[in-house]
Amino acid sequence: MTIKTKRYAIDQKTYINVALKQWLRDNWKYIFIPIAFIFLNAVLGITGIYPNIWIYVVIFLLTILYVLFWAVQITGISQMEQSKPLFEKYVYEIDSRQILMRINAKEGGLLKWEQIKAVEKNKNAYIFYLNSEDALRNVKANWFAKFVTRGLSKAQFLYLPFNIFTSDHDVRFLETILKRKSLLLEPGN
Repeated sequence: MTIKTKRYAIDQKTYINVALKQWLRDNWKYIFIPIAFIFLNAVLGITGIYPNIWIYVVIFLLTILYVLFWAVQITGISQMEQSKPLFEKYVYEIDSRQILMRINAKEGGLLKWEQIKAVEKNKNAYIFYLNSEDALRNVKANWFAKFVTRGLSKAQFLYLPFNIFTSDHDVRFLETILKRKSLLLEPGN
């Protein structure tokens, strides 16, 4: 059986919101680095070894700049000419072998299930996170470009809201396929 959806294109605002939430979910643990520096500085200040106050401002500003850097990168993806295919209207044809994304009868793309890392189900949609490890392994660039590329790889996903499916049966069948392929994340993961 093949599931055929209505034509759908993700809008830029939804794309940015989902990508930023995913980035925050993946990087929340790094908040402990500035907290550790603040704690270390507080200990050094209280003991009188190295009393200063400006380091708190620097740590705060660097943390804010780091978050803003990634917010600008993710927002920039939606503005780039190379990202235009992300926002085109597709009809998705989903079966147990692949996901076929059609712009029209002659144009489109194919996505194998092996290219999908995981699928998250939220209250409005399925979010298919793509597996980009093979592509990242072959990136030839300096350390900073690799760092940015690895960080932005999380912003590669398909967003399929429930309202593009023609029936509840299609949604249930897709969920069955995802569970069979062990791609569906449990809530909270």
